[in-house]
Amino acid sequence: MTQSLESHHSLHAEQVGYKQTLGRRHVQMIAIGGAIGTGLFLGSASRLHNTGPALLFSYAFVGLIAYFLMRALGELVLHRQTSGAFVSYMREFYGEKWAYVTGWMYWLNWALTGIAELSAVGLYIQYWWPQMPAWATVLIALAVVLVINLLSARAFGEFEFWAAIAKVAAIVVFLVVGAVVVVGGLSVGDHKAGFSNLWSNPGGFWPASGDYNWYGPILVMSGVVFAYAAIEMVGVAAGEMADPKREVPKAVNAVIYRIAVFYCGSILLLVSMLPTTEFKSGTSPFVTVFDRMGLNWMGALIQIVLIVAAMSSLNSGLYSTGRVLRSLGMSKQAPAFTLRMSDSGVPWAGIVMTSVVYVFGAVLNALAPDAFEIALEAAAIGIIFTWATIFLCQLRLRRLTDRGVIPPSPFQMPGHPWSSITGLVFLALVVVGMAVSGWQSSPYLSHKVNFLVVVFGIPIIALVLAIGWKMAKPGVMANTNGRIKPVWSDDGPTYGPSVDADDLDQAKPGGEN
Repeated sequence: MTQSLESHHSLHAEQVGYKQTLGRRHVQMIAIGGAIGTGLFLGSASRLHNTGPALLFSYAFVGLIAYFLMRALGELVLHRQTSGAFVSYMREFYGEKWAYVTGWMYWLNWALTGIAELSAVGLYIQYWWPQMPAWATVLIALAVVLVINLLSARAFGEFEFWAAIAKVAAIVVFLVVGAVVVVGGLSVGDHKAGFSNLWSNPGGFWPASGDYNWYGPILVMSGVVFAYAAIEMVGVAAGEMADPKREVPKAVNAVIYRIAVFYCGSILLLVSMLPTTEFKSGTSPFVTVFDRMGLNWMGALIQIVLIVAAMSSLNSGLYSTGRVLRSLGMSKQAPAFTLRMSDSGVPWAGIVMTSVVYVFGAVLNALAPDAFEIALEAAAIGIIFTWATIFLCQLRLRRLTDRGVIPPSPFQMPGHPWSSITGLVFLALVVVGMAVSGWQSSPYLSHKVNFLVVVFGIPIIALVLAIGWKMAKPGVMANTNGRIKPVWSDDGPTYGPSVDADDLDQAKPGGEN
């Protein structure tokens, strides 16, 4: 077996033990569910209040970038399906060092996001049971999603399927009710609904005076990105899909329509029903609208959907980090115990590791919420980095296929290379936007959270990862016999002569080698 063939075999070996049990309905709903979460149900309130109707433009533009992202991911997935996802693609195209950085950045994102979602569940539960201790809610919520994840990938898919059904149903009900109210010019409280509110809103469609800045809708895009976070989950789930070549293109192509209908449609109706100054941070804009219409019971249902959305995020966090940690463990870039899998194909050790972090993090959040807020914003850097790796890997894949080094993916990114380059430039501007909005957020330096994260957090994270890689590198070198460069060079396999398709098939798990 050539060295090149061994490199291919190591990439395919990541899939050993996984069961391809996710069907069409699971894939479709994972894709939908990833695009609908607390960023829409809750986070849009403060953005509407601070930005005005022009937030519709912000969501639409970022939605276009999200579509480019999913098309780039689709090209990668149909090139090679793997539960290692972004980590595995970075290993193939940029080498072991960048696989290490990508994996731990993605884990950091989900670890901190999961802690926040656990804390959020506690707050949502107190809507009905104010006396319920937060620690009890945290443990119950974590126990539920932990059991689901430890059962099987199909159990994860079933939970996400029904969670997505609940979220979609809530949005569809709102869209139907909202459309009737707006088109019929009905009253919402003491305010008459109508599309004319788009320009008659205080400050007009694009407010630029008083408390508003002309660049507000542009600056807020740095926050809107995180409302779309988790749509990349399709890439992680691809390794356990029964028929990814059929399902991934359908799921990816549908993303742009779901964003247009669910996000842009909801924002359009919200700004047409009430002045944006009526929406307040911490209260779902959907709850605000239904309460003004006297439909308090609908507001209560939205609270239930918020809990479902938070639990879905937790579920996704455990699922993805378990797979990513195992991918890192395969190359000695994570503790050896992360390789352990159950008979049902669940990387349970990595899932349990993340669960332990969730518990300690929830305690930290209760004891030092200010410190945790900074940590949570640092998780945003992980999302930006992950999205950037997808664009970078797509660019590298297409360069190699254009040169005839490897076969082209059957589902290619449109507008190459400008679509991926546009995505990368946008993500760089998001980081700048975070720093600017963070600086403007408070007169006190200690409260300029996003500014501190960008200016100090990024260098600190980079330093920690550099130290971590230096410690892990000897083990990685020994595990790969020194082959830590990308699998491919511009002229062919980096380590050895080219191999044909038959060799690759035999190098896959289950093949003869």
